[in-house]
Order: sequence, then C-alpha cells, then structure tokens
Amino acid sequence: MFRFKKNKSCVLYSPVKGKSILLENIPDKVFADKLIGDGIGFSFDDNVIYSPCDGEIIMIANSKHAIGMKTENGVEILLHVGLETVNLDGQGIEVLINIHDKVKAHDPIMKLDRQFMDMHHVDLTTPLIITDLKGYHLVISHPQKVDISDVVIQINSK
Repeated sequence: MFRFKKNKSCVLYSPVKGKSILLENIPDKVFADKLIGDGIGFSFDDNVIYSPCDGEIIMIANSKHAIGMKTENGVEILLHVGLETVNLDGQGIEVLINIHDKVKAHDPIMKLDRQFMDMHHVDLTTPLIITDLKGYHLVISHPQKVDISDVVIQINSK
C-alpha cells in the first residue's frame, strides 16, 4: 500500500518557568559538547517540571533524574533534570508519569523537593536534548526568561 512520509516538524516548549541557557554554557561537558544531542538548557526556581510537547514517555531513569520522550511526530528527546542528579538515587524527585503514558505539552511530569536540593547543593541546570538529529534542522531560541508557554526549539525536517 502507500506509505506517506510523516511530517517531522514540531515545537518544544520550555519545561520550566525560569531562564533558558545555551547548551554550550552548561557546566557539564557531555551536554556542552553536545555528545548526546543538541538542545537548550534551563535554570529555574520552581519545583515542577512540565512536558515540553505532546508525546509518549519512553524512558524514566531508575534514579528519576531523566525522562525520555517521543513526540507525536517521532522525534526522541531527553529531559535531564539537574547535573549529577543521578547520584541522588531518586531522592528529592517525584515522577508524576509512567513509561508509555501519553502526555500533552504543559502537563506536570515531575516534582522536586527544592529544600532537599538546596540542602544538598544540587545544580538543577536542566538540559532538554534532541537525541536523534539525523534528518532534522533545529531552530533554538536565544537565552531569555521563559515560561512553559514559550517555544524554545522548533524542529524541522531537512
């Protein structure tokens, strides 16, 4: 039968209320050198992380610090909350979704215990990464103050 090419264009919204940061300015070489993909980072003071798009949850790290998603158009993204948060072994992080859940942009997906994070001096710089760049062109917004209604990345098919 006929196979139609899916439109791979989509947008990602800020997952937090705060400030966006260029990926190369994140103090972690894995993200700054774009070893796992391209994207944008965030600093924030709130305790809720929101879904950056409509899609499906495809991965939740055992330590709860990272969530993998697939957009409705098939683009795979990684939301990595904080730097070195893997060492917390899930403490101070409440995941509000499950693997295979369908989510909408702006749905709350994670809650942080800010008091715990502050007490342990956790750097909550949060990268949002497109992990499979093959066939895509990204338009990434300039660093600015952001809210969850702000588009921070436009992903277009090449």
